Amino acid sequence: MLTETIHDERAWTARSLDDPGAWTWSIPAACLEALECHLALPPDGEGDLSLGPEASAGLETCRASLQTVLDALNLGRGFVVLDRLPLERFPGRAAREAYRLIGQCLGEPFVQDLQGTLLYDVRDTGQNVADGARFSVTNAESTFHTDNAFGAQVPDFVGLLCLRTARSGGQNQLVSAMTLHNGLLQEHRALLPALYRPFHFDRRGLLQPGERATTQTPIFAWDGAELTARYLRYYIDVGHEKAGTPLDAPQAAALAAVEAQLRRPELRVAFHLEPGQILFTNNRWILHNRTAFVDDPDPDRRRHYLRLWLRRNS
Repeated sequence: MLTETIHDERAWTARSLDDPGAWTWSIPAACLEALECHLALPPDGEGDLSLGPEASAGLETCRASLQTVLDALNLGRGFVVLDRLPLERFPGRAAREAYRLIGQCLGEPFVQDLQGTLLYDVRDTGQNVADGARFSVTNAESTFHTDNAFGAQVPDFVGLLCLRTARSGGQNQLVSAMTLHNGLLQEHRALLPALYRPFHFDRRGLLQPGERATTQTPIFAWDGAELTARYLRYYIDVGHEKAGTPLDAPQAAALAAVEAQLRRPELRVAFHLEPGQILFTNNRWILHNRTAFVDDPDPDRRRHYLRLWLRRNS
């Protein structure tokens, strides 16, 4: 268990990051030009998207130009907003492919569901979390969490490309788990050991026949060099209910302390992504939330994000 306060820039607060310009970076022109040169759509806009013969060279150009983004994710504040992928230059499938290639410069994509999806559509499908749906396909507030907290493999980085915004709501909010841990260490030190013991997380039905409906994993882990976190309170509550194992008193008190910290506005940054902007977060220690939203009645104008899960390149 980590028993010392973290003092580096990973343990940020809203005050230390009061300028959105600190986390909003332009996609390097060299990267956009390389992608535009080597992504090709058929003249009629139909059929398969193709890559030009020098696509790999273009990818290397992008990778080199995005090294500072990778440094910020691994060693800095843990998140970056790239402003922006010009959707007018990369229409339709070209935007999806350009985004995937940008993500590939930062890590290796891996699947997000049982169907093997690498590029996941985040939009309200009318489903209900209470019926077993993941928050990503509803318009409900997701609450602060890390992605795939219940999974055997946790993405190191999460990418979100905004294609369309909601009619109202849908604000993005981020909290550093380093700052969260510091607060718990200072105010609730006696409760921290419970957060290093396993909790049941509901797997939202993402399991093969014969597998258990929950995963057991701690909320915090410390390997002597890096603090990591897994969290989504609703999945924990449902997980313990499915497992028939009620939260014990230390677990319940520790979770209440976590939620109290996460409600503090001074710990979070909040913003709305605009079409073409891409948010990348370090999913090992950045918790994110998306507030509830109201969509446009027109299906073609409803909120639509594309999500990538990335594994760090070795």
